Amino acid sequence: MRLAPRSIRARRTLAVAMSALVTAAVGGSAGCDTVAGGQQLSGRAQLVDDLASRMSSAGSLTYTATYSLPHGTSATIAQAQDPSRVAYTYPGGELVLTPDQTADCRSSGGATTCTLTPPPSPPGNPTSALLSQIGGRGLLAPTVVIDLLSAVAVDGGTVVSQHDTTLSGEHATCLDVTGLSNAPATSFSACVTTEGMLGSFTGTVDGNPIDLTLDDYRPTVALDAFALPGGATIADKRSK
Repeated sequence: MRLAPRSIRARRTLAVAMSALVTAAVGGSAGCDTVAGGQQLSGRAQLVDDLASRMSSAGSLTYTATYSLPHGTSATIAQAQDPSRVAYTYPGGELVLTPDQTADCRSSGGATTCTLTPPPSPPGNPTSALLSQIGGRGLLAPTVVIDLLSAVAVDGGTVVSQHDTTLSGEHATCLDVTGLSNAPATSFSACVTTEGMLGSFTGTVDGNPIDLTLDDYRPTVALDAFALPGGATIADKRSK
């Protein structure tokens, strides 16, 4: 249930897109802006860029983030470096990405089956189909949030308001977004910690309702964080 952060190239792409943006104040409301193109980079546009950059930078960190989900359930993202690995654990399944394989593990009726396929390219970046599966179980990969922030940056009709909070002892900057077009979500609220962790997210992404909040953050991972579940049936579909 872990989401893998985006590459440095994604940050550069976003920075180029942001260079032509301007934010116009909406109705004189403090803290709210509409992102528009063609003039100078505004403070709000810079804020969106900063949050996306924070999350992209977090791709080089080692950490374990545990999130609370609705109905008393939880999910976890574990990420490590050298080599780059990430594991997303969520109710009913687990997605583990390593340099050797993608392991898609699903549990049903007390039995777990793990399907092994070739590793993603670039490393740590799961396919859209796998990301949709995660979203359907209530977890959101950080790369999806980075894509949404990129969409906010180039959408002239988007309205953004900002506030700060503390989540699991971590300071976080939060955005409330409405009016987003041509993106997996039309509106959402997201918080990003100083370290670049996804602190919280509320919204509907690709038809999947998401409501998660950071419950625990540690700059370490367990020794077995990327191991397949014990007793799982293995279906190896990697080419030999």
